[in-house]
Amino acid sequence: MTSSTGDTRSRIQAVALELFTEHGYEKTSLREIAERLGVTKAALYYHFKSKDDIVNSFVSDRIERLDGLIEWARQQPADAAGRRATLDRYSEEFFGDTGHSVMRFFEQNRTVLTHLSSGQMMKDRLLRMAEALSRADPSPAGQLRATLAIFAVHGSMFALRGPEISVEQRQRLALDVAYELLDRIGASGAEEDRTALPA
Repeated sequence: MTSSTGDTRSRIQAVALELFTEHGYEKTSLREIAERLGVTKAALYYHFKSKDDIVNSFVSDRIERLDGLIEWARQQPADAAGRRATLDRYSEEFFGDTGHSVMRFFEQNRTVLTHLSSGQMMKDRLLRMAEALSRADPSPAGQLRATLAIFAVHGSMFALRGPEISVEQRQRLALDVAYELLDRIGASGAEEDRTALPA
């Protein structure tokens, strides 16, 4: 892929994401995307044949970055500092330029992922991330705490709705809550967690 082709692809993704978030996925047409870009519909078709192709492309890009992050996370110490470092990097990806926009899109267009294979791929990556975070305590309680820590980052998108909350404040609050969950992984002992479950 040439630099100009890659730039055009990125511009299409950015404009489509903007329109999908503003007007909703179903109400946005390829023609509207082309018009905002200032290109013909044929030029848009050269890169993407459908709206689903566009969504799959930015999900695939995100999954590629998540795969790299998961691999990195597995190399980190399985202690509290390693878990925090991993979630810090995950939150940087989530709240970064495209991550934040992609997650806001999915929050506003939840049904899109149900009919795209990329939806299952995203769910799979989140579960793999939770596994990496709960290596010190793979008990059900450890896995749940790791998963909820990730959801704290995601949940900040819709739980903290005030316009006066900056992205940085939102990220800090999400991490504070997530750390509380992460720091308990392995701390109470697997025996305690097992006794909480029915025999």
